Amino acid sequence: MRFSYVSHLYCPKCSKNYSVDDKQNLCECGSPLLVSYDYKALKEEWTKEDLVHREANLWRYHELLPVKKEENIVSLGEGMTPLLTMSELGKEYGITNLLMKDEGLIPTGSFKARGSAVGVSKAKELGVEELAMPTNGNAGAAWSLYAARAGIKSHVVMPEDAPMITRQEVHVAGADLIVIDGLISDAGKLVKEAVDQYGWFDVSTLKEPYRIEGKKTMGLEIAEQLKWNLPDVILYPTGGGVGLIGIYKAFKELVELGWIEPENLPRLVAVQAEGCAPIVKAFKDGKRDSEFWSDSTTAAFGINVPKALGDFLVLEAVYETNGCAVAVSDDTILKEQHHVAELEGAFICPEGAATFAAAKKLRIDGWIKEGESVICLNTGMGIKYPETVPMNVSVRSKTERL
Repeated sequence: MRFSYVSHLYCPKCSKNYSVDDKQNLCECGSPLLVSYDYKALKEEWTKEDLVHREANLWRYHELLPVKKEENIVSLGEGMTPLLTMSELGKEYGITNLLMKDEGLIPTGSFKARGSAVGVSKAKELGVEELAMPTNGNAGAAWSLYAARAGIKSHVVMPEDAPMITRQEVHVAGADLIVIDGLISDAGKLVKEAVDQYGWFDVSTLKEPYRIEGKKTMGLEIAEQLKWNLPDVILYPTGGGVGLIGIYKAFKELVELGWIEPENLPRLVAVQAEGCAPIVKAFKDGKRDSEFWSDSTTAAFGINVPKALGDFLVLEAVYETNGCAVAVSDDTILKEQHHVAELEGAFICPEGAATFAAAKKLRIDGWIKEGESVICLNTGMGIKYPETVPMNVSVRSKTERL
């Protein structure tokens, strides 16, 4: 068996193919590129049983990942995060089978470790020496740390409102950190100019093909953890939307391999904040792509993306699974973040809290039906967002009785 059955890159818009052995960014038509595999050979040579005794990390799926040689893997042990039963919240919401995929328990403290592990590994295999990216925080932190492990120099541009801890992660990794007084869209413009000038490899969201491949392992894990019986609904906090695109791609590939049935795909829900909801607006208008969201703002900083490059892929995933897109207010998000911790003992990030708020709303509206199984994706640790939990606790004398 081959270590990887990767075949080629293809454009989902114009169908042009590209080699996986060359450095590639966007298609010449401007679309993100996706990775394809030799599914026929995989179906004949790879089985579920091959996974049984493998290490509990995302590289257990190496046949369906793009790194050709094992020695090029750059890893910090990422993947196989727990799927937790949220019984108390489920009772309250009226969702008897409510689960959480907890991506906070992963290197760098967020799901971004998946995309950076595979993206950096492939960059190493392709001989990349310097990479550049804009970030809202967690992606920059993850790519900087994995790049450091790979011996690759990284350049990261970040809005000044990004969580301070993520800025510190980028700095401690030895990356070239640039903080700007703008949004991630402004950071992206600066990165493009620098890439054109200095020849750095652009790893902006969806401007390289391999981040999706790391993110899709969330879908592969969910399927395996549920013994190949998928849930009815998966809710995902959506900014750039790579995770949602990846999960949908994973399920389609499992259908191609015959490991799951096409009629059993879960309904995918793109969750956004009311202060930045371009995907939700496009969905409500029945459109296949979104418009730029002016003056975007939200406490869930990771989903503050005014215009996603892969918006058409996010909307395709939602439409093709009979899913939906829903927005929730910052006030609701922060209240639910507290509520999840109080009821279930899980200190999740605000983006993850948005999915619980959305699940509650969709159950009230009847979109989630009684008896359906539901998974909420928590994409990071709550402790990375200390500013979302204001406190005013007085200091008492040590001699004062409790």
